[in-house]
Parts: sequence; structure tokens; C-alpha cells
Amino acid sequence: MTEAMDKKRILLIEDKLDLAETIKLRLEANNYEVLLAADGKQGLDKVRNERPDLVILDLMLPKIEGYQVCRMLKFDKKYKKIPIIILTARAQDSDRQLAEEVGADAYLIKPYEPQVLLTKISELIH
Repeated sequence: MTEAMDKKRILLIEDKLDLAETIKLRLEANNYEVLLAADGKQGLDKVRNERPDLVILDLMLPKIEGYQVCRMLKFDKKYKKIPIIILTARAQDSDRQLAEEVGADAYLIKPYEPQVLLTKISELIH
């Protein structure tokens, strides 16, 4: 079996390119394959076409915001098993609660602790 077959695929849906690149590099350094999407619509298309093992999702996104993306995936039986980590600057309890209601598997607040993100990813896909 090739190493590429063993790599878990993570889709990062984040509109801030510099942050997306930083997270991508860190994940790749930890042996994940990383796909990027810059808005909610592109993110949904990539989930449908690429079937990632996990999605990291910002809430404040162009085109379709993060809560809607999460809800659309979690309420679709084809995709509901894909774990979703919300990674956002929104720290209100109401934001966290809404993320739970739409089916998010984890909620991390920016600025995030890289090791916490890696641990959470590992918990959700292994």
C-alpha cells in the first residue's frame, strides 16, 4: 500500500488565504493531505467531489456561511459521517451552541492552539 493511500484527507474551508496556507502547511507536516476551499459553495462542491475524511470550517465565509455548510453536510446521509471542526473567531456561547445544533463535531476558537487542532483531528478520524 502506498503512503498516499494512508494519508487522511482534510478539507479546509477558510477565506483568509494566509491563515489557510499556515494551517495547510502544519497539517501536511503531520502527514495529512489538505484540500482548500475559499468559500462555502466551493467547500460544499469539494466535499461532494473529493470525499474528505474531515472538514475544518470557518463560520464567516463568502457565498454560503459556515453554519449553513455544516447543516447541509450533516443533514445529508451521504456526508453526515464526515467530522466537521468549526475553527472561528466567534467566541460567544450562542455561536458554539448553534454550531452544535447544526451538527459540528468540535468547536475551536481563533487564534487556535495548533496542538489542540491536531489532537482534535486525530480523535475524530482515527
